[in-house]
Amino acid sequence: MENFDSTKTSLPNLLTGIETGKIQLPDFQRGWVWDDEHIRSLLASIARKFPVGAVMLLETGGEVRFKMRPVEGVETSVAGDGVEKLILDGQQRLTSLTQVLSLKAPVKTRNSKKRPMLRYYYFDIAMALEGPGSYSDAIVALDETKQQRSNFGRDVVLDVNSPEKEYERFLFPCNQILNSDEWEEGLHQHAPERFTEFMRFRKEVVAAFRHYELPVIELKKNNSKEAVCLVFEKVNTGGVPLSVFELITATYAADGVNMRDEWYGSRRENVEGITERLARENLVKDTAPTDFMQGLSLLHTYQLRLRDIQEGKVGKAATGVSAKRESVLSLPLSAYQERKSSLEKGFLEAAKFLRREAFFSKRDLPYRTQVVPLACILSLLGDSWLEQKNYEKISQWFWCGVLGELYGGAVETRVANDLQEVMAWIRNDGDEPSTVHDASFQSLRLDSLRSRTSAAYKAIHVLIQRDGAIDWLFKSTIRDLDASDWEES
Repeated sequence: MENFDSTKTSLPNLLTGIETGKIQLPDFQRGWVWDDEHIRSLLASIARKFPVGAVMLLETGGEVRFKMRPVEGVETSVAGDGVEKLILDGQQRLTSLTQVLSLKAPVKTRNSKKRPMLRYYYFDIAMALEGPGSYSDAIVALDETKQQRSNFGRDVVLDVNSPEKEYERFLFPCNQILNSDEWEEGLHQHAPERFTEFMRFRKEVVAAFRHYELPVIELKKNNSKEAVCLVFEKVNTGGVPLSVFELITATYAADGVNMRDEWYGSRRENVEGITERLARENLVKDTAPTDFMQGLSLLHTYQLRLRDIQEGKVGKAATGVSAKRESVLSLPLSAYQERKSSLEKGFLEAAKFLRREAFFSKRDLPYRTQVVPLACILSLLGDSWLEQKNYEKISQWFWCGVLGELYGGAVETRVANDLQEVMAWIRNDGDEPSTVHDASFQSLRLDSLRSRTSAAYKAIHVLIQRDGAIDWLFKSTIRDLDASDWEES
């Protein structure tokens, strides 16, 4: 089965699908933001039969389930199985065209200074008949009262707040473009002498909209969630890139789980979120939701791998432990619900471990990326990480990663290997993890440690404090002074 199809679809058919609710947006799509200038340019381009870019849609009913919402301005009761397609690319253009051509309410747009405003759009028929080069100037935007004002809004220079005034000024409302029968009847009755001009306008301009075809790429419902999310990110180059957390939020929302409430809490229901509970431990209070989801992916794939090995699978047949984006995006809701509490405790335990190692300020943490596998390891070990033998191994692994400066840059492969190797080292007396035997620190490196932001600089600074640096005022080690009740200002 093909994963996508490419064709052309008439603009009126697309807008009908949007207006009826059969075509909607995945909830992770950001809001409509086009300004008045963009809207005018789009209308002029279609009137001139210029290409305005392809649209990408996703067929619903497959593995990918997103929470959905109608295009802005559309009121519809269609939901769930009644939605046939989702807009992945082309939201700004399709929303603009829906509001201008299909809806009777004023368009909610903004001016060049990003200030919100309401506008009705018209074609000045006489000016449009001067030729395609005049189409841009022929587009007239009026306020929500269908008036145009000057002198800072005090003087009305144009008023077409009734059909009769539209006929008199020979201004054609753009929301009549797709079906102008009623407007034409009124024009024929009130200004029959101008009907011939209008028919020429309808043939040259209105027909361009009614027969306009947009290239449409339609992703079929057999595409995986990772594929759909990846495609969306590739085509969404004009906007702010979506995080893994935002994409997962959209997919979990289809099953009734509000990830924003889960993470940030809900004042409405007086429920704490994960971020509030982690904030009780200073060293992990800034844990990002993407870091947390990465940890969940590590735990989930690690358990799947253990199960596969127990079933006799070897090599590539066994699930690979992964914290890569694709694995995080494919994390099932059941895995999130099963492991979130354990991982949350793992992060809190990680803060305790770091304090034992004399880290009391998050500014001193060498690598925040190393906290994720640390939290996963402590989550799996439970209280047994406090046993001296286990603690020493975790400490050795941690400091080798820091002083070996192995956690800079992309670390998805290292965190996956470390989780497996450290757990095997502790539970089965396996070989030393690669992070331990790969680590090296040359004494000459001390001469080049000048940046306080470097991992090795931070590490040595903490070790000096931990291993005997004395506060001359209080005549005690810094570690003793900064013990458990220390709080960062």
